[in-house]
Amino acid sequence: MRITLISDTHGYLDSGIIKHLESADEIWHAGDVGSAELIEKIERIKPLRGVYGNIDGSEIRAHLPLNQIFEIQGVKVFMTHIGGYPNRYTARVKEELKTNSYDLFISGHSHILKVMFDKRYELLHMNPGAAGRHGFHQIRTLLKFEINAAKIENLQVVELGKRSKE
Repeated sequence: MRITLISDTHGYLDSGIIKHLESADEIWHAGDVGSAELIEKIERIKPLRGVYGNIDGSEIRAHLPLNQIFEIQGVKVFMTHIGGYPNRYTARVKEELKTNSYDLFISGHSHILKVMFDKRYELLHMNPGAAGRHGFHQIRTLLKFEINAAKIENLQVVELGKRSKE
């Protein structure tokens, strides 16, 4: 199962992003989608699993949940937009991680790409950074990886170019 993980598009989707979405089996979006039209564009490319972010209005919130909790090929996933990262989780996320066991925790919001193993909760944390142009980040990023027989493999960091117009 090939996954392309994006976040913080803020309504922006260019051909560079689309190329990586087309090569996936599923697209995962960790929030701050920015527009319902962007959801529709993504869903025309490949199946989408996503969460709403803090900038997303009622139209997006009606389509995407606050949390996505699911299992795929033996990997239990917890995705939310504002969640923090190992040793700095939000209170809500920390409570969820104490209560339930996950293999992969995904968040967005910070616009900072991070992949870290959390020894305390024995899970992998991913934040794909920001694929859109809105924010303080300098380079737009996304993550690609595969899930094979309960293993996360072949992780790739993709740099999409500068945030400002090139």
